[in-house]
Amino acid sequence: MTDFTSNITRLLRGEEGEVLTEYKDHLGYSTIGVGRLIDARKGGGITTEESAYLLSNDIQKKLSELERKLPWVKELDEARRGVLLSMAFQMGTDGLLGFKNTLEMVRTGRYTDAAKGMLNSLWAKQTPQRAKRHSEQMRTGKWVIKSGY
Repeated sequence: MTDFTSNITRLLRGEEGEVLTEYKDHLGYSTIGVGRLIDARKGGGITTEESAYLLSNDIQKKLSELERKLPWVKELDEARRGVLLSMAFQMGTDGLLGFKNTLEMVRTGRYTDAAKGMLNSLWAKQTPQRAKRHSEQMRTGKWVIKSGY
């Protein structure tokens, strides 16, 4: 890091402060980090590249947490591990852990039963299309990705 980069970084952190959650600036606009405007009303936001960077970090963090709490997840094929990771991403790892019977079916390779169990849940009632896609992916072990992605 050059002297200029180091010094301007320190100057801006000192002047702007650094807040790692969304906050309102002195004009009431949504901001994050070191004065990063994210309020759409003023043209704020992040780039596709920044979103990809954040998502990659979030995936790794959530996967590590999932593997710590359910070590057997490492033995699943990628598609089925992906279902559990997506569910943990949506409802938090602790929310996923509430699917005790379904998780036991997945752990023991009873994927068709697990897929049925997934559809018989409040989660499936709240997000039916996602649940159907994930249930099918769990049942078959083949990726089912929403159209357009």
